Amino acid sequence: MKNFALIGAAGYIAPRHLKAIKDTNNNLIAALDKFDSVGVMDSYFPNADFFVEFERFDRHIEKLKRNQNIHLDYVSICTPNYLHDSHIRMALRRGAHAICEKPIVLNPWNIDALAAIEKESEGNIYTILQLRLHESIIQLKNKVDSSIKKEKYDIDLTYITSRGKWYDISWKGDESKSGGIATNIGVHFYDMLSWVFGNVQENMVHLREKNKAAGYLEFENARVRWFLSIDENDLPKEIKEKGQRTYRSITIDDEELEFSKGFTELHTKSYKKILLGNGFGLQDVKRSIEIVHDIRNKEILKTGENHPFIK
Repeated sequence: MKNFALIGAAGYIAPRHLKAIKDTNNNLIAALDKFDSVGVMDSYFPNADFFVEFERFDRHIEKLKRNQNIHLDYVSICTPNYLHDSHIRMALRRGAHAICEKPIVLNPWNIDALAAIEKESEGNIYTILQLRLHESIIQLKNKVDSSIKKEKYDIDLTYITSRGKWYDISWKGDESKSGGIATNIGVHFYDMLSWVFGNVQENMVHLREKNKAAGYLEFENARVRWFLSIDENDLPKEIKEKGQRTYRSITIDDEELEFSKGFTELHTKSYKKILLGNGFGLQDVKRSIEIVHDIRNKEILKTGENHPFIK
């Protein structure tokens, strides 16, 4: 049984980490969040100590080690994107492994700096790339790897997940903290695409606004037109009529990739791999961080392969 701490216990994604820690028969000894709406912990680890101040949380971890010989093995990080780097460093300073949600950092050079620190540390840095563990995506990768097709695949990626007014007020609406729309809701798609279809050969941006973005990515084995949005006005008519607020579609050579199910246990699968020492590390995630950094900084072009949703 390993000892875990959780930073970001009140966030949307935290329950998946709590479940994964419990499902893998490990123990949560402490949790931290500046917000105290963490009643969900009762379903998993009601006896875990909880803190709303980082200083007291950090002091508690130190006291457990010195006074009770209780060592911290892993720190799970579910905090806002811009804090991931700092919290990963904290985990390594404590001699623990870090398990960090996506995006692991906002810029490629942050990965290089963390890699240098990781080499000097007892712990390793892992991230959650659950789409790589999804059965449909694994089947797609196997198909592409074994294909004798000479032409590149033509792909349209469309992801619209409606968000209310709260989004702009939260850290997610601040590009300096979230990395912007493509980073915040798209990084796992870019990781999946680069994992399946190879290195990026071209990255063009056709639209970049606060609540939507679109562009064109060319990989070794695929040409991808992509569109991401949190604006409900972008939803297709038939989706609106059903009262749905999310639309996700990936077509490959005009054939829909079905992967709407099979997500419930992917964090637990990720934890199992990490506990065996086979988790996804810094080098695995670097390509997707390079992609979103470039999308954030590239000049917007009016030419090229536009996604059909661009008016």
